[in-house]
Amino acid sequence: MILLDTHVVVWLVTVDRRLGKAAAAAILADPDRMVSAMISWDIAMRVDKRRIVIDEPLSDWLRIAFESTGVTEVPVTGEIARDAGSLEGEIHGDPCDRIMIATARALSCPLLTADEKILAYAAAGHLQAIDARR
Repeated sequence: MILLDTHVVVWLVTVDRRLGKAAAAAILADPDRMVSAMISWDIAMRVDKRRIVIDEPLSDWLRIAFESTGVTEVPVTGEIARDAGSLEGEIHGDPCDRIMIATARALSCPLLTADEKILAYAAAGHLQAIDARR
């Protein structure tokens, strides 16, 4: 099982070269590809702020993105929310990132991300992570 960060899903859908070969291979090798339900919120916010431009309704884009990448959406449970709100160690306050970290921990799976702060948090032993740029 592997959990994909928001930018990883966007990179997959847009065939972005920032996604590393080893990361792409890890995604292809794992049929249990997961995303946090927070990805829908995160992408909606990025579209609203024009950081991502899409040519179709957001709900259609998300459905196609999830289907084409073969991901399953994981809901934000009370357990995940509580863990996200009380993460130990040094990690920033971004709610989406905190929920993704807590989701990976709840699923006992690595989080595939290029986020430097999350990768540093993982290196400190707080979760499993894979650098999406490699």
